[in-house]
Amino acid sequence: MKPEERLGILLSERRLRLAVAESCTGGLIASRITDVAGSSDYFEAGLVVYSNQAKQKFLSVPAASIEAHGAVSREVAESMAQGVRAATGAHIGLSVTGIAGPSGGTPEKPVGTVFIGLAAQTGAGAVGKAATVVRKFQLSGGRLEIKSQTSTEALQLVIDFLEGRVA
Repeated sequence: MKPEERLGILLSERRLRLAVAESCTGGLIASRITDVAGSSDYFEAGLVVYSNQAKQKFLSVPAASIEAHGAVSREVAESMAQGVRAATGAHIGLSVTGIAGPSGGTPEKPVGTVFIGLAAQTGAGAVGKAATVVRKFQLSGGRLEIKSQTSTEALQLVIDFLEGRVA
């Protein structure tokens, strides 16, 4: 079973809605989710926030966070996930920010550096616990391979969270 299919089952069973904020994947995650029939039952929205200005305007990512840590960072991924959840009212916000290449890498953050964030609502009818999780990956391959791997890892993070494998 494809991760987007497994994710759909889990979200549907729990009656939860998901929103995504994508930078380096450029909409690939939303595309994969909506490839599954019935995804309108659990998919709230997808925002492609490629520029720093878009991250600030639509997701309320603090400019100071981008300046201090860079757009590709744990802090920005966390703010993006929280921001997309808040902006859409979804139960779960998912974010990705990274360097897909072939250029843009640095010694500190080489091509393939990716941060994936998840922010979940708490309370009755939601997931039952507070959660903000960020995972860092160092992926390899060409631009399209990195985008594909990132989308798979992002979907898997939500699956792991819903199945209780994320603290």
